[in-house]
Amino acid sequence: MGTQVAGFESQLEILEAAGCERIFSEQVSSVSRRDKLEEALRFVRDGDTLVATKPDRVARSTRDLLDIVDQLARKGVGLRILSMGGMELDTKQATSKLMLTVLGAIAEFERALMLERQREGIKKAAEEGKYKGRAPTARRKEALIVKLRGQGVKPTDIAKQLDISRASVYRVLASAA
Repeated sequence: MGTQVAGFESQLEILEAAGCERIFSEQVSSVSRRDKLEEALRFVRDGDTLVATKPDRVARSTRDLLDIVDQLARKGVGLRILSMGGMELDTKQATSKLMLTVLGAIAEFERALMLERQREGIKKAAEEGKYKGRAPTARRKEALIVKLRGQGVKPTDIAKQLDISRASVYRVLASAA
C-alpha cells in the first residue's frame, strides 16, 4: 500500500475516532477542484462543527483557511482541527482562532520556502545537465498516436483511448507530419 493511501486511511480512522457523523473525503491534487469540500461546506448547519485532521486538509493557504473559517462562522458552524502543531484547535474559541491564523501563516511561509528551494535545486540540476524534467505523456505515445490515426481512428477517440487530451493528439500529429 502506498504511503499516500495509508495516510488517507489513517485520516479517515482519526475522524471516525473523533466521533464524526458524516465524512466527506477526496484525494485530489493541490490545484484540482475540491468538490467534496464544497459539498461539506454546503451541508453543514448552524450548531455543527466541521472537523479536519490538519489545516491543509481544509485549505490551501492561510487566506483560504481564514475565508473558510469566516464562511463557516456566518453559518454558525465551527471548525475543529485535530492536529495543529501537537494541539487541537476549535474556532468556536477565540484563542484557537488566533492560533489557527498564526500557525496557518507559518505553514504557508514554510511551504513557500520549500518550493523556492525546490525550484533552485531544479535550476542547478538543469544547469549541470542532471535534470531534464519528465517526458510529456503524449510524446511518449507518439508512435501509437500516429499508428491509430493511420488506421482511421478519430483524434477524439485516440485521446480517450490513450487517456490524453485531444489537443495533445493534434499537437503530436502536427509535429509528426
